[in-house]
Amino acid sequence: MNANYPLIVLFIAVCLDYLIGDPWGWPHPVKIMGWVITHYTQLIFKLTKDRIDKSTGLLLRLAGILLAIALVLGSGIISWLIVQSVQTTVVQVPFLTVILESILLASCFAGTSLRMAAKDVVQPLVNGNLIQAREKLSLYVGRDTKNLSTSEILRAILETVTENATDGVIAPLFYALIGAIIPGLGSLPLAFAYKAASTLDSMVGYKEAPYTDIGWFSAKLEDVLTWLPCRLNVMTIALVSGKPLYVWRICQRDAVKDPSPNAGWSECAYAAALGVQMGGTNSYRGVIKHKPLLGDPIHPITSETIDRALRLTQYCFLIWLGLFFICYLWFNQ
Repeated sequence: MNANYPLIVLFIAVCLDYLIGDPWGWPHPVKIMGWVITHYTQLIFKLTKDRIDKSTGLLLRLAGILLAIALVLGSGIISWLIVQSVQTTVVQVPFLTVILESILLASCFAGTSLRMAAKDVVQPLVNGNLIQAREKLSLYVGRDTKNLSTSEILRAILETVTENATDGVIAPLFYALIGAIIPGLGSLPLAFAYKAASTLDSMVGYKEAPYTDIGWFSAKLEDVLTWLPCRLNVMTIALVSGKPLYVWRICQRDAVKDPSPNAGWSECAYAAALGVQMGGTNSYRGVIKHKPLLGDPIHPITSETIDRALRLTQYCFLIWLGLFFICYLWFNQ
């Protein structure tokens, strides 16, 4: 196999994500993961719905641990087996393996999807259609959107973009790069495994019922796996912003107040770099919740702020990718 095979796969995957993203109707691997999670949790809830003893919580936690381990390891192993099977079958056409692996890897990066989702909400808002903007936003966030003002919609978009920048873009790239340097493994298995952990967290990693116990391990696992790429991304954002000490100081002041060990840091780094403030009061199914304020309100949040946040994510992504390519070529020359 060509020594530069991992770089070729990464390059094609990045290009595919940037140019195409996730086409509507495409059998995305996350849909399969979501199907497994949904049916498994429904089965467990059905089996335990009549139990009222103290062991129910423990059983749900054990079921959640089994789900997380099986899905994360299974996603990584199955993706590796698929590539190996194709590689063995089409020995005479090795380029088919590159294309397959690149397409699967591209599905792990959500850069274009994040950009399109933001645009989907911002466009009607810019056109003065507040009702449509609220309806569009409800497709992407968990908070109540029916009565949100323009400024609150913009804040919601920015918070979604900056939180998902880490677990949807940078962290999958981080694990893809780690896998690329492990002989015989490749970028895909670790990226897929992380994507499974992230999907689990987004579907069952809640503190509220009925997922309190069954999603406990998934939430903790995703926190652990995202911790390092999140901090590396915060440092990258700080450097790219041109004011690293200020960004780090604001994160030390505000990010630590957020109950999430990663989301608060990711949002706060962007808030400091962009000179805006995120956090505040949100409503979820009629229940008011207060999130800690992140950053200083030097500038108002506008559609341009969201564009700048998306560009900042792209810069960080390309910096990581570029540095990896340089180091890989240097050590393999």
